[in-house]
Amino acid sequence: MARIHTLSALATAAALACAATAQAQTVAAIAAPAAAASASGDTQTVTIAQGRGQVRSVLGLDAKEFTEAPAGTSPLVTVSRLPGVNFQSADPLGNYEWSTRFTVRSFSQNQLGFTLDNVPLGDMSYGNFNGLHISRAISSENVGHASLSQGSGSLDTASSSNLGGTIQFYSRAPEDKFGLDVRETLGSDAEHRSYARVDTGDSVFGRISLSFTDQDAEKWKGEGHQRQQQFNLGYLATWGTSRLSAFVNTSKRREIDYQDMSKEMIGRLGYKWDNFFPNTAAAVNAANTLCGNNGTTYVTQCDDAYYAGSGLRDDTLMGSTFETRAWDKLHMALTLYGHTNKGEGLWYTPYVPSPNGVNVSVRTTEYNISRSGEIANFDYELFSANTLKFGLWHEDNNFNQARRFYAVASATSFPSPYNFLSNPFFTQWQDTFKTTTNQYWLSDDWDVTDALTVTAGFKGLHVTTDGTAQIGTMPSGTIESKKNFLPQVGANFKLSNTDELFASYSKNMRAFQASATGTSPFATTVAGFNAIKSSLKPETSDDFEAGWRTHHQLYEATLAAYLVNFHDRLLAVQQGAGIVGNPAVLSNVGGVRSYGLEASLSFRLMPGLSWTNSLSEGRSTYQDNVVSNNVPVDIKGKHVVDAPDTMLKSILGYDNGSLFGDLGADFMSTRYYSYTNDASVPSRLLMNASAGYRFPAFGMVKQSSVQLNVTNLTDRKYISTLGSNGFVNSDPGGTAQTLLPGAPREWTLTFAAKF
Repeated sequence: MARIHTLSALATAAALACAATAQAQTVAAIAAPAAAASASGDTQTVTIAQGRGQVRSVLGLDAKEFTEAPAGTSPLVTVSRLPGVNFQSADPLGNYEWSTRFTVRSFSQNQLGFTLDNVPLGDMSYGNFNGLHISRAISSENVGHASLSQGSGSLDTASSSNLGGTIQFYSRAPEDKFGLDVRETLGSDAEHRSYARVDTGDSVFGRISLSFTDQDAEKWKGEGHQRQQQFNLGYLATWGTSRLSAFVNTSKRREIDYQDMSKEMIGRLGYKWDNFFPNTAAAVNAANTLCGNNGTTYVTQCDDAYYAGSGLRDDTLMGSTFETRAWDKLHMALTLYGHTNKGEGLWYTPYVPSPNGVNVSVRTTEYNISRSGEIANFDYELFSANTLKFGLWHEDNNFNQARRFYAVASATSFPSPYNFLSNPFFTQWQDTFKTTTNQYWLSDDWDVTDALTVTAGFKGLHVTTDGTAQIGTMPSGTIESKKNFLPQVGANFKLSNTDELFASYSKNMRAFQASATGTSPFATTVAGFNAIKSSLKPETSDDFEAGWRTHHQLYEATLAAYLVNFHDRLLAVQQGAGIVGNPAVLSNVGGVRSYGLEASLSFRLMPGLSWTNSLSEGRSTYQDNVVSNNVPVDIKGKHVVDAPDTMLKSILGYDNGSLFGDLGADFMSTRYYSYTNDASVPSRLLMNASAGYRFPAFGMVKQSSVQLNVTNLTDRKYISTLGSNGFVNSDPGGTAQTLLPGAPREWTLTFAAKF
C-alpha cells in the first residue's frame, strides 16, 4: 500500500498524470510503415503497419483504426483484424467481459501478455487477479496505437503469463495545442455514448489532457443494461533529451449477464432466450418447481434461466514513465505504476435459499486488487555495432477473493444487480493471495553487417504466491513459478530497401494463477493442494518462427511460418456444473503442438481506395491423452478447443479526405468446444460496414464528422463464445451449457467535433 501512496504523490506532482507513450524506438518501429505509405499525399494510409527491422513477427495498428471503429468498441476488436487473432464476444462492442475470448496461435488470453504504456494489465481473464481488461484500462477513443507480436513478445515486456504473444497498447498523448474533442453516439438497443476530451496544449508545466466517457446500452436480448463511466487524465512534459509522462485512468462498469446456452437450449428455446430479469415472480416460480426445492424433483430446465447475473468493477490505474538519455550511449526509462480494483460478480441462485425462506439468494464472487510495481529499462551502445539492453520488473500484488451469499428481501423484492452488496448471511470461503513478481532481462543487438542484425538474450522470471484461507476449507500455502533462463535469439536480414527476412526462437513460462477460482493450484481442496504443490510444473512453450516482409509506397505484405511446442499444459477438471463452483483438480496433462502460416497484405487500388487482407492457416493438436475422474480420455491428435484452422479477414476501405468508409468480411472455420472434438460450432462469415463524412472547418469548429457503423451486416445467427462455463471432454447430446450466441445486426451513429 505504501507504493500506491508513493505513486499517487508522484502522479500529483506530475500534474496528476498521463497517457504514457511508447519508447522512442518502439514508436519508430511501428509508425514508420504508415508514414512511408502516406508520403504520396493520399489521406488513406496502409492499414497494417509492420515491425520493420524486428527479428519476430510484429504488426501494428495506428490511431485511425481505433478512432474509426464503432464508438465504444473494445480495442481488442480492432486488433482482431490482424492475422492469427481470434476474438469473440456475445455483445456487439466486445466489452462484455464474461464472454470475451482473445486467442493468438491457439493460446488463450490468459496465456498472452497485455500492457498499456508499458504498465502490465495481467492476463485479462474474467475475475482477473493481477490486472484489468483493456476496455476498462482506457477509453477506446484515447488509444494511440497498438502492437501485436503473435509469437513472443520482447524480453522487456512486463508479463508473467505470455506463453504466446503480447499485445502492447499505447495512449494518445496530450496534444501540443489547446483543443476540445466531443463525440456523441446513438445506436441499437437504446445505446448512447458521450465522450469529451480537453487538451491544454503546451505550457511551462507541460501538456495535460482530461477526458470523460459515459456509455449505456441495453442488452440485445433479455433485459438489463451495460454501463460504464471512465475518466482518463494524461500528462506529458519534455526538456532536452528527457521526458516525463503519466496517466490516471478510472473506470466504473456495471454489466448484466447473458445466459449461458447449450446447443440443446438454442434448438429448444431459440437464440434470444435469456434470464428472467426483472421478473422476480418467474424466477421464484422456477426455483420452487424446477430446482428440487419444497420437496419437488430437480429437472435440468432449472438451469435454463435464473433471475440475473452481473459483473461490477471499479478500477483506478495509474502510471508514470521518465525517459532520458543520460549520456550519448545510455538511454534509460523508469516506469512506476499502481492499480486498485473492487469487483463483484453476482448470480441469483435457486440452489441456496435466503434465510427468510425464499428459494433464491444472491451468490457473489468478490475481488479486491491492490498492486504496484516498477520497471527499469536501459539501452547501452556498447560498441558502434552493439546495443546492450537490460532491465528489471518488480511487482507486489495483494489479491483478496471471497464467495458470499446475500438474502433477497422477499419474493417480490430482490437486490439490484447494479449495486455492490453488503451484509451477507453466509461466507463460504475467503482467501488472500500475496504475489511477488521479479523479472530481469539481458540482450545484445548486434549489427553484424549493414544488412544483418542478430539479437540474443534471455530473461528470468520468479513469481511467488502466499495463499491464506481466512474462511472455509480451501488450501493455504506457498507456491512458486521460477525459470532463471528463458532464452530468445533472432535475426533480421535486409534483402533490399523494401524486403527483409526474419527468424526467431524463444522460450517462455506462464506463472501459476494466484486465485481461488480458475486454473489455479489453490482452486482445489487442501488434500489436492498438498498433493500437487511439490510436483506441479508451470506451463512453458518453445516458439519458432520465420518470415518475410516487404513494403512499398503502394503496398505492404508479410508472411510468417511458425511452430510452437507447448509443454506441461495445466488442466482443471471441473467436478459438476461450472456455475455451482465446485472445486477443480489441477494437473499437468501433456503438451500441445501448433504450426501454421500467417499472411497479411495491405495496398492501394487507386487514390483513396485501400484493400487490407489477412489469412491464417494453422493446426493445433493435443499431444497426449488425459485421465479425468479415473477415466481415460482419448484426445491425442485432437484439435485444440476454440482454435479454428482457418481465419480470413478482408477490408475494402475508401477515404478521400471527406468521404470515408469500409466494408469488411471475417471468415472463421469450425471450432470445437469438447476435448474429444465430438462437439463443435460451424464455420461462419460475418460482414461489417461503415460510412462517414468529414465536414469543412467552420467558425470555432476545426473538424467535424458523422459516421455510421453496422456490425453483422447480414444479420447472421451464430455462436460467438465457446467455453463460457469451461470446456468439456465430450458433449454428444449438445447439453453443455457453455456457449453464447453472437449479437445480431447492430448500428451506431457517431457525431464528432473538434474545437
